[in-house]
Amino acid sequence: MPTPVALYLQDAHPIREGMQYVTYAESCGFDAVWQADSRLVRDAIVPMAAFASISETIKIGSGVVDCWTRNPARLAATFSTLDDLAPGRVILGIGAWWDPLAQKVGVSRDKPLRAMREIITSVRALLANETVTFQGEFVHLDGVELDYVYQDRRPKDVPIYLGATGMQMMELAGEIADGVVLNYLVSPDYNRKAIEHLAIGADKAGKNWQDIDRPQLVVCSVHEDRATAVDMARLMVTQYLGQQPHIMKASGVPQSLLDKVGEVLTWPATHQQVVAASRLVPDEIVHMLTASGTPDDARSKVREYIKDGATCPILYPLGDVYATINAFTGWQA
Repeated sequence: MPTPVALYLQDAHPIREGMQYVTYAESCGFDAVWQADSRLVRDAIVPMAAFASISETIKIGSGVVDCWTRNPARLAATFSTLDDLAPGRVILGIGAWWDPLAQKVGVSRDKPLRAMREIITSVRALLANETVTFQGEFVHLDGVELDYVYQDRRPKDVPIYLGATGMQMMELAGEIADGVVLNYLVSPDYNRKAIEHLAIGADKAGKNWQDIDRPQLVVCSVHEDRATAVDMARLMVTQYLGQQPHIMKASGVPQSLLDKVGEVLTWPATHQQVVAASRLVPDEIVHMLTASGTPDDARSKVREYIKDGATCPILYPLGDVYATINAFTGWQA
């Protein structure tokens, strides 16, 4: 039986082009498409609605929206609306965002664990058609409900997945979320530690961690010429070495390399800076963090993530998107 596989779209392609990729991925049996809130370039909700409108079976997930910039009542209303468009196919993936972007727009990410717990708890209750009063540190709701007037009042089948990287957030995901979106540009070894902490959180709630869905973002660079594929991925790795060193450090990237790349890149980094810094990044780091090379190389690397706890790869394609979809159509881990 084929292993589930999903597609990840960010802002590298026009939305109408993305719609074509989704149509093709659905025809190839892909399980889901995930769309990110990407930096300050593309909102996730508009393309999610576009993808939902031209598909019939594929799931549509946010991978991820941040927990700070949308009021939880509005967040619930937004995903309730998406469920109206694609009933039973929408997934709310939510994360704690990242600095320096959050700081630059005036968002303080203090106490992200408490904020996430309050937001997920209240959003889930609203989607369950409950009237919610919640007085927390971050969420303040006074008798709030999704006040449907022109449609049936019904609970909305929208599972909530927590995008987690740190181990405390991973434990929270195991405790309160329906699933966890495992991050990209991490090594398969990182997964083992993440799953241990997911299980700790699941135990707190009396759950079995194996019942928690664990899709994982995987940067995937496929080309018949292995060197071309690796070079495409090297630029992506370099950008994240500079912008999100905490993720890179968690995956075992040497601090010395992070320091060298950080000396070259500013935020936001220019393409010229990324190209210059990429010369510092060796092939072994690219292979450690991405599924890059020939189709066989990419499939082999993704199998490592599955072996180490992921349930479904969410492929972030670099280069030819159709080539990536074709490489994983009908595959088995």
